[in-house]
Amino acid sequence: MATQPTNQFSLLSQRRFAPFFWTQFLGAGNDNIFKFAFTVLATFHASAWGGLDAKLAGPVIGGLFILPFVLFSATSGQLADKYDKAAIARLVKNLEIGFMLVIGAGFVWQLPVALYVGVFLMGCHSTLFGPAKFAYLPQHLRETELTGGNGLVEMGTFVAILLGTMIGGALVAIPGMGPTYVAAVSIVIAIAGRIAAGFIPASPAPAPELRINWNPVTETWANLKIANKDRVVFLSMIGISWLWFFGSIFLTSFTGFAKEVLSGNEQVVTLLLATFSAGIGLGSVLCEKMSGHRVEIGLVPFGAIGMTVFAVDLYFGAKGLTAGPLIGVADFISVAKSWRIMADLFLLAMFAGFYSVPLYALMQARTDKEFRARIIAANNILNALFMVVASLMAAALLQSGLTLPQLYLVVGIMNAAVALFIFKLVPEFLMRFIIWMLIHTFYRVKKEGLENIPDEGPCVLVCNHVSFVDALVIGGCIQRPVRFVMDYRIFKIPVLNFVFRTAGTIPIASAKEDAVMLEKAYERIDAYLKDGEVVCIFPEGRITDNGDLYPFKKGITRIIERTPVPVIPMALRGLWGSFFSRWGGDAMRYPRGFFSRIALVIDKSWQPATVTPDGLQAKVAEIRGDWK
Repeated sequence: MATQPTNQFSLLSQRRFAPFFWTQFLGAGNDNIFKFAFTVLATFHASAWGGLDAKLAGPVIGGLFILPFVLFSATSGQLADKYDKAAIARLVKNLEIGFMLVIGAGFVWQLPVALYVGVFLMGCHSTLFGPAKFAYLPQHLRETELTGGNGLVEMGTFVAILLGTMIGGALVAIPGMGPTYVAAVSIVIAIAGRIAAGFIPASPAPAPELRINWNPVTETWANLKIANKDRVVFLSMIGISWLWFFGSIFLTSFTGFAKEVLSGNEQVVTLLLATFSAGIGLGSVLCEKMSGHRVEIGLVPFGAIGMTVFAVDLYFGAKGLTAGPLIGVADFISVAKSWRIMADLFLLAMFAGFYSVPLYALMQARTDKEFRARIIAANNILNALFMVVASLMAAALLQSGLTLPQLYLVVGIMNAAVALFIFKLVPEFLMRFIIWMLIHTFYRVKKEGLENIPDEGPCVLVCNHVSFVDALVIGGCIQRPVRFVMDYRIFKIPVLNFVFRTAGTIPIASAKEDAVMLEKAYERIDAYLKDGEVVCIFPEGRITDNGDLYPFKKGITRIIERTPVPVIPMALRGLWGSFFSRWGGDAMRYPRGFFSRIALVIDKSWQPATVTPDGLQAKVAEIRGDWK
């Protein structure tokens, strides 16, 4: 049976999650203390710390950090499948301590070369930990916890980025001793991360007999072919990689944007990064509530729309600004236009959280556990390649004369084009978006008895038929994909037809109207059930026009005679009188208002031998009660 979801924050008190979370949190924080401190030095004190153009320092440091993902991700994915992930985490943290000693020397003795090498080494650290990190979650969390767990990790990562940015900026600004303090704090945090990793529980390898292929090119190609077997997983990887392309443009250019466009000093850079990090952290943690404890890919188009809207508005918000003497935070926030820029960054990042968390959860949930770490490694390589291209594109466009606000406009428009391309290839994303918008705009849905839907295996759901959107409400509440059987006239309704076709809905007609369609419908039902799927029928055969149940027809009997499977009675409450019901004669005439309260009640399953149409009708009427 499906397990009742728990509050995502309760995971922070459990050993299966908390040590892993803090290991990841401290590592992300340490990365950003070092990278931000070095980026500030290379941008605002370029002559003494590398001599790069101020606009290029961020992209160069970002490119060096992600280069190891291209070179070593294929190997790290195999290691995560072959060895215990807790052991890999401890190894990674041991390496981090050594890398931070190299970086510390670069800060203390002002050795830019050591710091650039340190950026590459910390990229190696993250490359090795990445596949183990994302493969760890589905190994220790239930599917109903995946979205919440991923949301917490994303939130924790960006809170760590925020704190790391603030700490790195504050320490490096200390006159005379700033770089030395950065070195000391980075080493201490590396040691703390190793202590946290020591408490991560054992995570047995799914493929201990795996032979390592040390050739990154052939191994990456093999993993991409495995991922491509599930089209949705592969395109989710493309979607995630695009997010890193999009996000890296902003994250690596904040120092240049603050200095060259907003005339802000180091503290203004910190404020912008803090605003961005807070936005993506909030968006990530809100995903669990907005998705109803499920892997809700309908949030992905929602996130993509927001990313484009606020990236474009950021261009217009910064339009007309010219560089001047550097100002601090107090002067910056005293300008009205600054609040628009911060709002754009915050909302852009929040929608990026809505976009990313479901994609990561989907990739983890749908990937075979034996190959999961290697698929994640292939995803990391794609991410890195997209980020390298982003760095090269940004550098080329800036060198050609584009301003940073113009670059943001270009990326915002590109985001819309890429999102439309992905959603055209996988209509399931848009279908789930329409369902999600429906049940979060028109209705507030109370769900009872979700645990009665089995986690796997075939079953038939039977439900009363109250409105034209019954299937969308049910599909939006139940975590497994549901194949609906519905009247062919409802199936043909514009817009809804797109949703129904994408969801594998089966149109049906009476024998008098179309005997061939009827027989094909029963054949498809039979095939779905034999494949272990969930099928839902509305045995009344019509939408009620008086709020009461019509007699259940004998189609359910024929279905379970052909394929005996459990039958689960359900009832919709509260839809009668809503905009999509036939209250008053025709649908869509009497809108009851937005956020109407409705409910879906799911009873315990019946064995096939006990099923009769009259018995099911009585049970559905009972669990529906008087609330129509």
